[in-house]
Amino acid sequence: MQQQKNQFSHLTAIERTFLSFPVQFLLNQNLLRGKILDFGCGLGNDVTLLREKGFDITGYDPYYFPDYPHEQFDTIICFYVLNVLFSEEQANVIMEVSHLLKPGGKAYYAVRRDIKREGFREHYVYKKPTYQCIVKLPFHSIYLDDSRELYEYMHYNHLKKSSISCIFCNPYKSLKLLTESATAYAIFDGYPISKGHVLVIPKRHVSSYFELPFKEQSACWFMVNKVQEMLKTKFAPDGFNVGMNINREAGQNIMHTSIHIIPRYKGDNMCAKSGIRNVIPKSK
Repeated sequence: MQQQKNQFSHLTAIERTFLSFPVQFLLNQNLLRGKILDFGCGLGNDVTLLREKGFDITGYDPYYFPDYPHEQFDTIICFYVLNVLFSEEQANVIMEVSHLLKPGGKAYYAVRRDIKREGFREHYVYKKPTYQCIVKLPFHSIYLDDSRELYEYMHYNHLKKSSISCIFCNPYKSLKLLTESATAYAIFDGYPISKGHVLVIPKRHVSSYFELPFKEQSACWFMVNKVQEMLKTKFAPDGFNVGMNINREAGQNIMHTSIHIIPRYKGDNMCAKSGIRNVIPKSK
């Protein structure tokens, strides 16, 4: 059975002459600071109205305002976007927002809480199949009522420290997170083998990748794909080595799962042979 495509999600955007409730809430709390991005801004109503109030705000929407931002922002808002997306699309948005957020910045997600039935339904105006789903995020909830919930997000290394004595559970604030999802994050390796060497690290504290729930394993590899795209754009490598060290006999030094993404460049290998088959040197 072929999966139904979610091609009309943009039709859930509506025209307004007033600020949305989440924007008005953040405005009242003085939480809209610095350079602001409205990610998934729809028709751009909040962007227009906030600019009229003097805010430095940029709008991005893959359908209505497709000029993708290439700078980072102090504040990012993402309102009612995740409810109209499939799970992989949701994860991609969360990673994009994390990547575009400045270190120490804050992002805010608004999701609907009045959805009674998940799935596709015909839009009452456009007569096209639009998708709606319930979304719950593992971020700090700052507002909740029967209609909506508002979450505040900060990079994982800017949150309160974990009680677990592990460098991957308590990454330094000075580290630059390349991206983050609900269950994993990516950082540049502190001792890189090559330019752009990145670690994808699950937030769950387990030493072996095989101890992770399958859903979190999948989320890690989805992030690996995203990181690979970012590294290709930034460093233009000629290839990649991707892998894990599991247990000390395999070279694992920190007993918390991580996946290495190592860009490779022509001429960077002094050996005649490279690749995964040559990790263990052959005895003479």
